[in-house]
Amino acid sequence: MTTKGASTLAIKFGFMGIYGLLVGIIVGVLGFAGSESQGFNFLNHTLSELGTYGHSSLAVILNGGLFFGSLSVVLYCLSSLPHLSSSWESPFFICLALTFLALACMGLFPVNVYHLHVLGLKWFFYLGSLSAFLHLSLICFGQSQFSRWTGLLALIVLCSMMTFLYAPQLQLGLTEGDRPFYQEMVMQLPRPRLWWPALLEWIGLGSLLSWTSVLLFSQLRTKLRS
Repeated sequence: MTTKGASTLAIKFGFMGIYGLLVGIIVGVLGFAGSESQGFNFLNHTLSELGTYGHSSLAVILNGGLFFGSLSVVLYCLSSLPHLSSSWESPFFICLALTFLALACMGLFPVNVYHLHVLGLKWFFYLGSLSAFLHLSLICFGQSQFSRWTGLLALIVLCSMMTFLYAPQLQLGLTEGDRPFYQEMVMQLPRPRLWWPALLEWIGLGSLLSWTSVLLFSQLRTKLRS
């Protein structure tokens, strides 16, 4: 079975959300000033630091982009549900909506509200991994409206997010006491030039946004052809 695809309004919500997220992140990076006026470095600075009030001068822009952009993608996912002709895809869209809801919580509760922020970050990676797994399962069982090559991006999302979650359990000394990466978002300086919690967080987020964008473009192309 194939799906009818999302409505045009749902797709617009999705694109607006991705745009809002990217604008918030780009503005946050450009306005970042770390200790000793250091510029932002994706290899050892985290998304959480961009949104830390009192640390980043444009934290409100970053957090606003995370919150409103993510909620817009959530609306895309939920608005897509009535247009599915296969019930197999419902769990995927619901899980993807919950993933972006967790990302919205990270913007609503920045690292200044440590425990709530860490909770949102933790569930962002768990739900993102599950979303990618569900998408790959749909492709394998022929129940997806998307082409098979989108599974490559889903695989990158799954691998990067699972590594972020479970690498500390290998006891490789990547963090002090092998604490989970999501508890290391504000590690005190000095830190390694290549800091794995930061790098894997950006790979996970970047691959998720790229994957979601490709899904949106795929649905838009289908709508234009119909």
